[in-house]
Amino acid sequence: MATRATVERAGVRLAVEEAGEGIPVVLLHGLTATRRYVVMGSRTLERSGHRVVGYDARGHGQSAPAPTPTAYGYDDLASDLAAVLDELEVGRAVLAGASMGAHTILRRALDAPERVAALVAITPGYDPQTADDPDRLARWDALAAGLREGGVEGFVAAYGEPSVPERWRDTVRQVLRQRLSAHEHPDAVADALSVVPRSHPFGALDDLAAIEAPTVIVASRDEADPEHPLALARAYADAIPGARLVSEDEGQSPLAWQGGRLSTVIAEAASGAARAGLLQ
Repeated sequence: MATRATVERAGVRLAVEEAGEGIPVVLLHGLTATRRYVVMGSRTLERSGHRVVGYDARGHGQSAPAPTPTAYGYDDLASDLAAVLDELEVGRAVLAGASMGAHTILRRALDAPERVAALVAITPGYDPQTADDPDRLARWDALAAGLREGGVEGFVAAYGEPSVPERWRDTVRQVLRQRLSAHEHPDAVADALSVVPRSHPFGALDDLAAIEAPTVIVASRDEADPEHPLALARAYADAIPGARLVSEDEGQSPLAWQGGRLSTVIAEAASGAARAGLLQ
């Protein structure tokens, strides 16, 4: 049974949920999502010998807004992760994060490798070469303005027609509405929409060569998720020593959308870390 708690850091109250016993696995969601949207509500991990910790990032879900509208960058996000680990007395953990969460766990692995047993980076989207592109940032600002001025429907309108095959468009729209409706502080999410894309979790992909933890990169194919390019995921896997790239077969629904299958990938990473003695 899941238990809920709060962790406070630098004036921000983070909503945390914990379930199961065993190998510690910490789940980090993406921008505009909540803790549910990593393994999509799947209970596979907690039922298979894992202590699963999930939390809403600052300003998201049930967590409190940052003290200032600019305090949503990766320095703060990585420090929040550290605070959650410390408060729950988790020494070394398997970290699994999607998009913004993926960048956060990679940053944590660079800052404190001794606290990371394994990494599962799901659909990374940060590309150091295009991060500061004005057109890219303008789109994020438009999404922020849409949410701030028009709520969920304002965000959906600013998002526009999903650039995916027609068979997935209704799903994308539905998930967007569900995710955006789950926040207690939508203005804080709007702030994050402007700040996170301008924040750099690391300087260059070559920096990832310093990561020592066993790593899996979960990629989506461009047909279903063009905002998280497969080529970029491959570049992450190439940059991290020994990293393994996994994805769905061509034409299938993205692995990142399938909570049960994704949980299996995370469980395999956790099992490998345990066999290697990396959780001691």
